[in-house]
Amino acid sequence: MNITVAVSGGWGTALAIHLCKNGHQVTLWSGFAEEAAMLRQKRENPLLPGVTLPDALEITSDPACISGQDLVVLASPSFPYRNVCRTLKPYLTENTCLVSVTKGIESESLLRLSQVAEQELGRTVAVLSGPSHAEEVARGIPTGCVAACPDLRQAELVQQVFMSENFRVYVNPDVVGVELGAALKNVIALCAGISDGMGFGDNTKAMLMTRGLTEMARLGMTMGAKKETFAGLAGIGDLIVTCTSMHSRNRRAGILIGQGIEPMEAMRQVGAVVEGYYAAGSAYALAQKMGADMPIVRAAYAVLYEGADVKSTVGELLHRSCRSEVEDAGWETQV
Repeated sequence: MNITVAVSGGWGTALAIHLCKNGHQVTLWSGFAEEAAMLRQKRENPLLPGVTLPDALEITSDPACISGQDLVVLASPSFPYRNVCRTLKPYLTENTCLVSVTKGIESESLLRLSQVAEQELGRTVAVLSGPSHAEEVARGIPTGCVAACPDLRQAELVQQVFMSENFRVYVNPDVVGVELGAALKNVIALCAGISDGMGFGDNTKAMLMTRGLTEMARLGMTMGAKKETFAGLAGIGDLIVTCTSMHSRNRRAGILIGQGIEPMEAMRQVGAVVEGYYAAGSAYALAQKMGADMPIVRAAYAVLYEGADVKSTVGELLHRSCRSEVEDAGWETQV
């Protein structure tokens, strides 16, 4: 199959490597000519040190590379995602399958990124998500993901294209739950990093992850997602890996914030996109819009966007009034 991956960040590059190993004809597109030239020359992405790009991988900065492709993988970070779609649109062939692999929510519109792509490109977009660090996928470490799409045939096509002996793909029609789980867990992972940076222990992180999952499911179900999705790879699976690994830029940024470093400086020190920062703003706005109670997200927003003191904010979370963990045998509880 002829495939273009756009763009050449760590995740896009890792998937391009994986798809090459799967026997596909793959082109990696960068929006910057200098970056494309560097990747062609060095055959290594600085975001994936020690991983050699396959000789068969084509690299270009010409957006016309998507013309006539069987499948295009949309791997742009969330903040330029719409502009990337607009850049590619004039070259998109009618029957090309589209799959979005970016984890986030557009801050201005509060749309899921597959919705942004569908707005700009005028067709159904599948989603691939799950617990999948680029650093590990690029090295062929066993990984499991979920392909989601309202059109089950399109989800199954994505499953077939990406499936390999060390990259297992399941299908799920709940694209809302899969995308929201992917975006919201970045906020909880950033908070988990803050907990680590403040010197708290495993008990604290377990509480944070569990109650964070409750908040994720609560918002998701108000938007039409199925709660079962949050118990799967795109929910708790992605939450576990992002909250516990030093591969996670969200966790690393959170550690710095927990140690007293200002959020913007923490992100600068991480040196790459920290999606949890952007997702916190979008999640807070969505919670307000949908009437979903999300105290952890609200606290993250206060620290990241309002300059709230971290220690005081944690104290406020811990000293809220008593609640029941389970009401009506569902996850629609007060936290």
